[in-house]
Amino acid sequence: MAVRRTPSQLLYMMLAYGCVGFGAAGVVVPLLPTTPFLLVAAWAATRSSPRLRWWLYRHPRYGPSIRAWQRHRAIPAAAKLTACILLAFSWLTLWVLGLDRLVLTGLTVFFLAVASFILTRPSLPGNRTTTTCHLNQ
Repeated sequence: MAVRRTPSQLLYMMLAYGCVGFGAAGVVVPLLPTTPFLLVAAWAATRSSPRLRWWLYRHPRYGPSIRAWQRHRAIPAAAKLTACILLAFSWLTLWVLGLDRLVLTGLTVFFLAVASFILTRPSLPGNRTTTTCHLNQ
C-alpha cells in the first residue's frame, strides 16, 4: 500500500533528497560542504520520510555528526578546523581575484560571523558522537 503524502511533505522530501545529493557531491567536490547539507536533509526528512531520517542517522560516516549536532549542538574539532581553513582560503581567493572592496568587506564580516558561530559550538570526543540513535526524541 502506497503512503499518501501531503504537498508540504513532498516538498520536505524533495528538499531532503536534494540536500543528500549535494552532501554526497561535497564528498568529492572541493569547497562544497557536506555536513550542512546533511543536517538540512535530516531536518527535512524528520518532516517527510521516517525511512530517510533513519538512514541518515544510522549512516556509518555521516550519522555520528548528525547525531552530535541534533543532541548537543556540537561540531567535531576536525570539522571546525576544516571549515575555518576553507573560509580563509575562500576569502583569500576572492581577494586575489580582485573582488570589489565593498563586497569583500561584507564577505569578511559574514565569514567572521560564520567562523565565530562554528568555533563557539562545543566539540565532543569521538566516542560521545557515536551513541545509539533514538528516533523518538
